[in-house]
Amino acid sequence: MSRTCGVIVNPIAGMGGRVGLKGTDGREALRRARELGATPVAANRMSIALRHLVQMTSGVSIVCCPGIMGEDVVHEAGMEPDEVLSVCLPQETGPADTEEAARAMARCGVDLLLFAGGDGTARDILSGIGEEAVVLGVPAGVKMHSAVFATDPRSAGELAGRFLRSEVDQVVQAEVMDIDEEAFRAGRVSAKLYGHMQVPQSDLTQGLKSASGQSHRATLEGMGAYVAELMSDEETYIIGPGSTTRAITDELGLQKTLLGVDVVRGDRVVFQDAAERELLDAAAHGPCRIIVTPIGGQGYIFGRGNQQISPAVIRSAGTDRIWVVATREKLLSLERRPLRVDTGDAELDEELRGYARVITDYRQESRYPVG
Repeated sequence: MSRTCGVIVNPIAGMGGRVGLKGTDGREALRRARELGATPVAANRMSIALRHLVQMTSGVSIVCCPGIMGEDVVHEAGMEPDEVLSVCLPQETGPADTEEAARAMARCGVDLLLFAGGDGTARDILSGIGEEAVVLGVPAGVKMHSAVFATDPRSAGELAGRFLRSEVDQVVQAEVMDIDEEAFRAGRVSAKLYGHMQVPQSDLTQGLKSASGQSHRATLEGMGAYVAELMSDEETYIIGPGSTTRAITDELGLQKTLLGVDVVRGDRVVFQDAAERELLDAAAHGPCRIIVTPIGGQGYIFGRGNQQISPAVIRSAGTDRIWVVATREKLLSLERRPLRVDTGDAELDEELRGYARVITDYRQESRYPVG
């Protein structure tokens, strides 16, 4: 008997990333994102997952939402849905529509609910379907604290296929976390646990984002001082978000946005909380380097919380002109897992794999795998 996969897409998830808005929760944030030229990303990421799913699995029944919340991308992936839910969608979808779609999926009794979105979408799925159903998130948001997501869209398709073929038969409880976007935009992280959902047990899920530990201040200061020594007045530096990278600007005597991407040249901040277009402009004006730190517990250096540093920005700066900074404590929190990249450009992700130079303290470096 064929197993059933439900498909839900949050069409606005992740739109704020490249334009520096930290998310698109709320109508005002969505309006602003569009005003800044943001384009949808969730459907494309679901398409990647579904294309990989269909390559490795036959005989799976697909149940999806109508139109932009599922049906369109199922067709795009070369699949025919076995059932399209009879839910009415407004022109502008919102959390209530995701909740209703999840409830409809529960009534259909799908074996696995595959959804594309971010932490807000995961919250809405949880509200609609509860904690007992098996789900898997295709990562498409800006802020990705929850543990219900696969490491990237391709992995989502692979893991969904394994589960639907019964090659993976164990499920685990995974946390659904979300933060206050208004506080996030103001530079404050206020995360909350909303519940748990069941996900297939696998190392293809990204795990829960962990908070930074209480690293010795001297270690951060030493790392910041070393990077400051390495920096040249002739180069432009794109500095990613985080308290680790802020140690560098502290050493330079410059102000940094904790959760934004800033551009430094010489003794001044050229752009603060920059969007993709400002970063491209900065990279076009002579030699440029990118400085990023991995997300604690997850290991992402690109594709989570810093989507402004897009594939175009990385290529413009050069894949060989990236510095990764992390305390030894942060690297240990990865428990020997590699650093991760999920830029949305498969060729670039492949180019970035290998080993990264990681600056860990004053005049101390290591080589760490990127996988």
